[in-house]
Amino acid sequence: MSPVLAGVLQLLALMGALALAYVPLGNYMARVYSSEKHLRVEKWIYKGIGANPDTEMRWTAYLRGVLAFSAAGVLFLYLLQRLQGGLPGSLGFSSIEPAQAFDTAASFVTNTNWQSYAGEQAMGHVVQTAGLAVQNFVSAAVGMAVAVALVRGFARSRTGELGNFWADLVRGTVRVLVPVAAVAAVVLVACGAIQNFSGIHEVGQFMGGSQAWNGGAVASQEAIKELGTNGGGYFNANSAHPFENPTPFTNLFEIFLILVIPLALTRTFGVMVGSVKQGYAILATMVTIWVGFVALMMWTEFAHHGPALQAAGGAMEGKETRFGVGGSALFGVSTTLTSTGAVDSFHSSFTGLGGGITMLGMMLGEIAPGGVGSGLYGMLIMAIIAVFIAGLMVGRTPEYLGKKIGPREIKLAACYILVTPALVLVFTAASMALPTPPNSMRGSGAHGFSEVLYAFTSASNNNGSAFAGLNANTDWYNTTTGLAMLLGRFVPMVFVLALAGSLAGQRPVPATAGTLRTEKPLFTGLLVGAILIITGLTYFPALALGPLAEGLA
Repeated sequence: MSPVLAGVLQLLALMGALALAYVPLGNYMARVYSSEKHLRVEKWIYKGIGANPDTEMRWTAYLRGVLAFSAAGVLFLYLLQRLQGGLPGSLGFSSIEPAQAFDTAASFVTNTNWQSYAGEQAMGHVVQTAGLAVQNFVSAAVGMAVAVALVRGFARSRTGELGNFWADLVRGTVRVLVPVAAVAAVVLVACGAIQNFSGIHEVGQFMGGSQAWNGGAVASQEAIKELGTNGGGYFNANSAHPFENPTPFTNLFEIFLILVIPLALTRTFGVMVGSVKQGYAILATMVTIWVGFVALMMWTEFAHHGPALQAAGGAMEGKETRFGVGGSALFGVSTTLTSTGAVDSFHSSFTGLGGGITMLGMMLGEIAPGGVGSGLYGMLIMAIIAVFIAGLMVGRTPEYLGKKIGPREIKLAACYILVTPALVLVFTAASMALPTPPNSMRGSGAHGFSEVLYAFTSASNNNGSAFAGLNANTDWYNTTTGLAMLLGRFVPMVFVLALAGSLAGQRPVPATAGTLRTEKPLFTGLLVGAILIITGLTYFPALALGPLAEGLA
């Protein structure tokens, strides 16, 4: 079987599996977030944290819950790393330095999982399981809660109430993430991923020396790392490591975990607003962009320029032979079009244009299908922008799902889409202009610039993958990427929740003959075009200095 055919068959198998899971999972999540009943374990949690899950919150109270919970998470994870040297199960590793501890705490709480350290050489069992793995669950649940709050803003009318943050957080964790991740972990263990709490072992003799491997609860962390679109690996090689991702089947299974909740949330959205066709329109937009990016990536990586690439069946540098070009391209696109950041190949070794595709996927705002929760609310913001553009074309007040998109709504949406580009471009410019930060670049010229641009694109969009080559473990990069992750996560949430509150307070507007049919293919095309044009106009000059210059050289 040719490598190209193998890649296409993997793509078709993945799409089939996602299609089978779409309706049942989407309907289930709609019931989870609409239910008025509480499980016994949930009642114990509410009692423990002193929350009343039946109290409705306005957007300001909902936001305070998000920020307070996340701030507590940053503080706890920071202290856990700083105290690691004195904790049991530390495997002899010392405490993490302040700048790196801040960067890592901000990274995992914001669902970014950017890592400026090698996991198997820095973090013991307690930090990995009680710190990083816990944040993999709850940071994903926070994103889902904010997305559901925005959906309620569309579904409700003449009220400013968006539900209860604590109830949404607990339900998303207990009823969705924990059970699915548990099943996924069992599958990974059955396929060869490790799951233990063993210490460090000296393995084999290599050129007169030995190699050290440490065990860990890898399969359970790998499952939620992908399912929650987190991305932080137990090992420095991330999902290219055979302990995390041992076979081509597990590679495809992990891509399925990355995509299944973000895609199924469009079904949840359609059910909760009372029109599954609206969910299908958003789904079609996401799938169109994702399939287009996969096709482009496979084309660039399978292109045979020279005898070496012809012999290897594509650009195999930096790729695992057990996954091949097809599996690596599929994983690379899926992880950068979501907020996952996991890698099964070396993105810096992709072709120049291939590396640009991974960057562009993040620059879209990671909305195709995006992160768990963040992809849905990011796409709904873009839908509002598209409706506004259509309204300008016909000279009519724009409406979406029976809600008028007035000056307040469009200002909030505009602020949302400006935050992350500002962070990416400002921090990249500062890193290139100051005398010391460029010393961290391993490459030079266009490729070196791409390393820095990729780093801040990844951090600001809460992706977490790295272009590699860049030494990010410096005070400058630990501090600036930490700030970029925090601002890139929580400032947009302010605008999302404010928009949700504004929409929930409106009276529904009846559809007329002039209302834009947002469930039709025409709107899907308009939405895809708006996303690509806005992103292109924002980032094209920076891309021209980096991956485009390298790819066309």
